[in-house]
Amino acid sequence: MIAIEWIDLVILVLASYRLTRLIVFDEITSFIRSPFLTVSYKENDAGQLIESVEFKGDGFRNWVGRLLSCYWCVGIWSSLGVVLLYIYLPSFFPFLLILAVAGAAAFIQSKTEY
Repeated sequence: MIAIEWIDLVILVLASYRLTRLIVFDEITSFIRSPFLTVSYKENDAGQLIESVEFKGDGFRNWVGRLLSCYWCVGIWSSLGVVLLYIYLPSFFPFLLILAVAGAAAFIQSKTEY
């Protein structure tokens, strides 16, 4: 079994959090999602924005679109990738650390937003 220090586990958790948000929500990675889904927003009668997701294609393309729109689903795969990088390619640790710091900053920002 692999022994992981508590600080490394915290780094892995935060890196997974940030990578998942990067893939599912961030504009900079919309090119990954755009072949598989379209997200639009419409204002309802109360003035609130309602998100609408339209999945493109059938079969595999539709499945990937559904996967990319699911925070929990992408989170599993992101976590797998982060852990595999940590175990098998330790030279990627600085990248994971950067993701972790960005993840912590994003989390703090989301909790201090007005």
